[in-house]
Amino acid sequence: MTRTRPHGQVPAGWLAAAVVALGAAAVGAQVARDARYPREVVAESVLYVPSGAVLGRLALSYDALLADVYWIRALQHFGGTRLDPARPKDYPLLYPLLDIATTLDPRFTIAYRFGAIFLSESPPGGPGRPDLAVTLLEKGVAAKPDEWRYLQDIGFVHYWWLGDYPAAATWFERAARVEGAPFFLRPLAAAVLAEGGDRASSRALWTALRDSAEHAWLRENAAWRLMQLDALDAIDALTPIAARYVASGARLPYTWEAMVRAGYLRAVPRDPAGTPYYLSPFSGTVEVAADSPLSPMPGEQAPAGAPTRTAPPGSEPR
Repeated sequence: MTRTRPHGQVPAGWLAAAVVALGAAAVGAQVARDARYPREVVAESVLYVPSGAVLGRLALSYDALLADVYWIRALQHFGGTRLDPARPKDYPLLYPLLDIATTLDPRFTIAYRFGAIFLSESPPGGPGRPDLAVTLLEKGVAAKPDEWRYLQDIGFVHYWWLGDYPAAATWFERAARVEGAPFFLRPLAAAVLAEGGDRASSRALWTALRDSAEHAWLRENAAWRLMQLDALDAIDALTPIAARYVASGARLPYTWEAMVRAGYLRAVPRDPAGTPYYLSPFSGTVEVAADSPLSPMPGEQAPAGAPTRTAPPGSEPR
């Protein structure tokens, strides 16, 4: 039997098309109006609702979509603050935006793991808040207790940024007990507890993260950290060579080229990123150059106005 439409009722397809057309027209009109009568830029601080729970109730069934929006806002805030030399490097909205995104979608793995790295990064490349990184990751653990990567990441924060090796070992041990966790976590916990912050332990940690990361950006970030450790090893090898050259009575200023001519080196030494190491022309000390992609090195802060990054150029998460 054919169903008839009550008098005056508009077909659903036509109604949807009309709504889309009207929406497009409204957007076009607004764009034209804004181009002719530009409005003041809205302060970034008013672009988020302070409570993720409240926002979740307002979002109805679009929680995951809105979580993506707030994750993008977090990326924009982080990147915009880092790249704008005029902005203070305090990243005031980074944690609130990440908190909202993960409240709307409690299983938002990327927001937890990348957000923790962003929060931990030292100024000016980040806010220098590893404590908030731990808080964010613990929130992820509460939402998904069987995700060993969150437990591993908390251990990394305690090890790399907080220097709390017993706490790091405890979290690695917790991660090792989760079903499906990789075999290397338990010996890693023992090594960290026994050896503390030595370079070999650091290399083991970043190698483990590189080999277990599901996302390319995390793997690239770990590989970048390993390159920094390689550079530190090379500096340890170059420093006594430069010291012997200085002690030989060489003339100032000291240069790599002069050391090569004198037979101390075969070629100008370059770091793993391909940039020549910096040789102080007056003291002969060896460092990673300020313009190297590996700078700033662990424990250093970038010079004012210098570019900052948490991974090699071109590998930022999208």
